[in-house]
Amino acid sequence: MTLDLVFTASDLANLRFAISPLGEVVAAVRVVKDPSAHPLLRPWAEQVRRRLRDVEWGLLSDLVPVPTITIAGFTCTPPSTSMPDLELELATMRGAAARVRADLDEVPGPRTKRVQALYDDPEKGLDRLATEVTGFWRAAMAPYWPRVRALLEGEILYRARLLAEGGARRMLADLDEAVTWHDGTLSIRHRYVSGPRPLRGLGLLLVPSVFVWPRVFSVTLPPYQPTVRYAPRGIATLWERREVAPPEALAAVLGRTRARLLAELDQPASTRELARRAGLSEPGANQHLTALRRAGLCTAHRTGRYVLYARTATAEALLADSDLEDGYLEETPTPRSNSR
Repeated sequence: MTLDLVFTASDLANLRFAISPLGEVVAAVRVVKDPSAHPLLRPWAEQVRRRLRDVEWGLLSDLVPVPTITIAGFTCTPPSTSMPDLELELATMRGAAARVRADLDEVPGPRTKRVQALYDDPEKGLDRLATEVTGFWRAAMAPYWPRVRALLEGEILYRARLLAEGGARRMLADLDEAVTWHDGTLSIRHRYVSGPRPLRGLGLLLVPSVFVWPRVFSVTLPPYQPTVRYAPRGIATLWERREVAPPEALAAVLGRTRARLLAELDQPASTRELARRAGLSEPGANQHLTALRRAGLCTAHRTGRYVLYARTATAEALLADSDLEDGYLEETPTPRSNSR
């Protein structure tokens, strides 16, 4: 089946991009519930599933069924700005109480008790859902967000360059292997939906998303902004675990130990894990990590019994400028391999 999004001149003029933290949460729930269907994302899923044991996310899980055919629109409304934070998107979700029942009526199958309670009292249910999303975000998403966001922003910059070089046709040509552009129509190979869908002069919102891989999600029906969520380039290497050597230039400024710890944070990790990798005692590693955190180079995220450290965007920029790639020694390669 093929879903055809039909563009007018007005729709082309309103083509835009956005990043959606809430959309990433909703897509990530599918990965946690069925890691085998997302082999490129399994390293992340394996890390976070044990931490999610301490988090209440039952309603969120119920609203994101696996296999995924339809997700109620209010759970991840298309973002109204290009770079919203999670708090803004949750505020939008809380304000969608009037849409809850209509959206849930469009979802096939029986409702769980938790979803029925949301249906019966949308305002109270959305407050509960927002709390669960926040808990899931802190445990499973926030420690990884700097590197995920960097990948998403890089994808948008890449698309913007293609748009400048060759217009919409060039920019949309390699969006995804399931997506093609021809004569003003964006066609998406789809598992459940087919036929033409006009964009109603609203244009199309393109949202790159790590956790939708390997599928493409679409929103095409009123009252929501027409949206396509697709996987960006580079996911295959996002979770690779690598041995790293600290950049010499950065080590000269921070000291070799702190530069090594910062380099090891290519994925969020605990004090114990970082101490083991760097050959330090846990108190010693904690002292260095505290200094890096105070300098704005890493953040600490408590998730139940765990405290994970993650690099900040500033640290990512410093490491990139120091040509960190020359220090990578790869271990075992990673296999490569709405809704579509």
